[in-house]
Amino acid sequence: MNLQKLETGNASFDHISHGGLPIGRTTLVAGSSGSAKTLFGAQFLALGIQLFDQPGVFVTFEEQVDDIRKHLRSFHWDIDTWEKEGKWIFVDAAPKEEIIIAVGDFDLSAFRIRLERAVMKCKAQRVVIDSIGSIFTQFHEETHTIRRELIQVALTLSRLNATSIITAERLEEYGNITRFGVEEFLTDNVVILRNVLHNEKRRRTIEILKFRGSDHEKGENPFTINPEKAIVIIPLSAMILKHTSSHERVTSGIPALDEMINGGFYKGSINLVSGAIGAGKTLLVANFINGIREKKERCLLMAFEESSEQLYRNASGWGIDFRQLEDEGLLKVICIYPEISSLEDHFINIQETVKNFKPDRIAIDSLSALSRASSDKGFREFIIAFTAYLKHEEITGLFTSNTPLLAGGTSDTEGNISPITDSIILLRYVEMSGEMQRSIAVLKMRGSKHDSSIRKFTITDEGANIGKHFEGISGILTGNPMLIKLE
Repeated sequence: MNLQKLETGNASFDHISHGGLPIGRTTLVAGSSGSAKTLFGAQFLALGIQLFDQPGVFVTFEEQVDDIRKHLRSFHWDIDTWEKEGKWIFVDAAPKEEIIIAVGDFDLSAFRIRLERAVMKCKAQRVVIDSIGSIFTQFHEETHTIRRELIQVALTLSRLNATSIITAERLEEYGNITRFGVEEFLTDNVVILRNVLHNEKRRRTIEILKFRGSDHEKGENPFTINPEKAIVIIPLSAMILKHTSSHERVTSGIPALDEMINGGFYKGSINLVSGAIGAGKTLLVANFINGIREKKERCLLMAFEESSEQLYRNASGWGIDFRQLEDEGLLKVICIYPEISSLEDHFINIQETVKNFKPDRIAIDSLSALSRASSDKGFREFIIAFTAYLKHEEITGLFTSNTPLLAGGTSDTEGNISPITDSIILLRYVEMSGEMQRSIAVLKMRGSKHDSSIRKFTITDEGANIGKHFEGISGILTGNPMLIKLE
């Protein structure tokens, strides 16, 4: 018999938990200070009221009710109205400074009565207790007594058939589950929230550690805190390989490049342009954007290294009018420093922009800049989630990546994304007789034949010009061109 679950209302959490929280059971949500434990519990109650009309009770053992109420209003939850309607009840169990309790007299029977009355008063189906560790800080000498009393609280909630969350603090991100090592044994389920600092960068994740009697997705999933949606989880396990593959081609904006890739990029494909600084990556992006004129498509440009004015100026120098495309509603340009937000926030913002603007194409210049906003692991996960999202939406993507050396080489960014791209275009410098020349080559074109030659690539006042292939030279892509004597 499958365990019945209560949808939390957070679709991503319901996905990784295979349906939500087990009905009538208690879930421990553990995390270090600032890991969003209180917000996780409050969102559970708020979504229950908003989406399912299920009343809830919020018990605070730590913060004052007024402080919590003020904080939750910032997420546009109408706590005051819900309280008036009897759908949300606060139970203030926070210790008062003037009250001194003897350790030997510890007893939660009065609290259990208050809790039961609150649950029955609003017929609550959801209960949050935040944070149970506050009891231990006052009565650390009586751990066994507190454990006995907390078991009685859990039994009370189970008898009332309430689906509950109890939050607890932990001291380490990857150490003991809870601070006192007792709380996890009082609950059927354990969820861990982390806010890890690595190389001066923060990364939030959520992990379901234990779901007694039920299956769930394993491992950590990144999440962020959004002012409009509160906790937003990016479930990596939801990125399944079931997207469609179109045979339709879309132009790169450069006829000669279209010829090299056998008619253009596939619609909905992920394409990478790799090259050193000044090799012509942004020029290829500009032409990719200009290619929307052919079928009146829409394109979203995310620029992480240049301002919009620089982009407009450079494009106009190549005969491409970005402003006109914007006026026609075909182009949307967003320029932002990557360090301003986490990769999870960038991902959520891009999703919102795509939802409103509905682009056919997305260009990102450059991924190398965006990689600065996260750890290597976080960046890899972002790339997996982002490319899966674009393929699901059938949006054609063109990304740029900087190589560390002028004559070639592979960057960490390129190494992270190249395995999941559909095509890779290499731009390289070639030193010939004391003169620097540019080259272009198609390294990879998934599902299609392509030109395997290395061609001359020049940048003129009219834009990109792809010429004939280099003859009598080898070692261009390795950065060591050598003349070959032809007989």
